Amino acid sequence: MRVVVKVGSSTLTYPSTGLLNIRRIESLCKVLSDIKNEGHEIIFVSSGAIAMGLGKLGLKEKPDSLCEKQAIASIGQSELMYTYDQLFSRYNHTIGQILVTKEDIEQRKENCINTIEKLLNFNCIPIINENDTISTSEIEIGDNDTLGAVVAKSLNAQLYIILSDIDGLYTSDPTKNSDAQLISVVNSIDESILVLASNSHSKVGTGGMITKLQAAQIVTQAGCNMIIANGKDPNILYDIMKHKEVGTLFKGVKV
Repeated sequence: MRVVVKVGSSTLTYPSTGLLNIRRIESLCKVLSDIKNEGHEIIFVSSGAIAMGLGKLGLKEKPDSLCEKQAIASIGQSELMYTYDQLFSRYNHTIGQILVTKEDIEQRKENCINTIEKLLNFNCIPIINENDTISTSEIEIGDNDTLGAVVAKSLNAQLYIILSDIDGLYTSDPTKNSDAQLISVVNSIDESILVLASNSHSKVGTGGMITKLQAAQIVTQAGCNMIIANGKDPNILYDIMKHKEVGTLFKGVKV
């Protein structure tokens, strides 16, 4: 199976410091490597450049200036890829970095997709992030949720997994309503589902539930299933690959 896995900044770092959660990222790379060893194709969409840069510089919060954010992303991206290269190499897997912008996807989509396909042919793990050092779309309004969805759709993936700091889609905000219930399966995304999205943001991430539902709309219309699950324990990926009921499953539309 061809699987796209997206991990957010809040999953990769400690919320109190913004520094890398070493135990979690080590576990994540181990699990992804094991799933690949089983025969699946893994495409990894990783946020975290700005969060890593903040931690590297000892800063607690994002600056307001766009150029400062982009400089911090440059520092963090180097650290992020160094970490991934070291960890995946432990399990004899080679990675390839792909940094893209919205314009790349819109105007040079074929080149991007061909590069990813070639990396998969080389038996590598493509690691994709939006190019924060020159792009403004993610930093200002978006999130890699959408980027991962476009990649999953364009590469005809069968499954798109978003690992976040939430368990899935709830009937209401679980941080405000103790009676909120986790929705296990969403068969179609209509207004009743969209209205459940809150536009709250974490301290280190850039997206909220609204971007995840937008991503679900993209992939499900292409016939790809999508799952939102909590990434605090990367072993949850094993349960997902065994089709166990975890998180929220958005069923792809049959075409």
